[in-house]
Amino acid sequence: MALDTIIEFENAQIFQKDNLILKDVNLSVSKGEFVYFIGKVGSGKTSLIKTMNAEIPLKEGEGKVVSFDLTKIKTKQVPHLRRKLGIVFQDFKLLTDRSVFENLQFVLKATGWKNKNEINDRIADVLERVGLSYKGYKMPHQLSGGEQQRVVIARALLNDPEIILADEPTGNLDPETSENLMKILFDISNNGRAVIMATHDYNMVKKFTARTIKFENGKVTEQNHTKEIDFERLKE
Repeated sequence: MALDTIIEFENAQIFQKDNLILKDVNLSVSKGEFVYFIGKVGSGKTSLIKTMNAEIPLKEGEGKVVSFDLTKIKTKQVPHLRRKLGIVFQDFKLLTDRSVFENLQFVLKATGWKNKNEINDRIADVLERVGLSYKGYKMPHQLSGGEQQRVVIARALLNDPEIILADEPTGNLDPETSENLMKILFDISNNGRAVIMATHDYNMVKKFTARTIKFENGKVTEQNHTKEIDFERLKE
């Protein structure tokens, strides 16, 4: 694994239970890289993301994520791996019975933070990063979809992860809100974190160009130029 390589797969076979989803995955991602995963529903994008966070075990081939060997990782090591990853979901997964601040506080306490001042400072820092400094007291239902997704990004940044895994983060958002979200994600990448984004939002892929990996027919292939991708064929 090269010095700045943070994700590396070699000849990896990705299974969902006993079903082979992706074959011969060869992929490396460096620190600070922004990478799109594109392809139809069921093409394996989410399966590869779940393999990266050890939700799906890697049975064949080689895979390393932030120096963790996915073929040898022990159950007790999985939480340590996941602390180095920030996950951004399409459906937010916010706790609806507590405020934005309490949502973030819950995550920090669950991952071992104990000092009240440090917790408060960290929450203030990530909320400022996503432009929600004054929304900590709000309940999730009082926020727009775009604001809720920004809370999800703030939550993903809490433990200063080395990689952000974003699975369809703009799926439920309007174009203007999606564009604002993309700017935040690219800013995160520009600050040295790798960002992997699985998406069907091809307007954003065209507007915010970055390295693009296509998932099709059980294979993963690098796309050299976004303009050469047949987006219409990838739409459901």
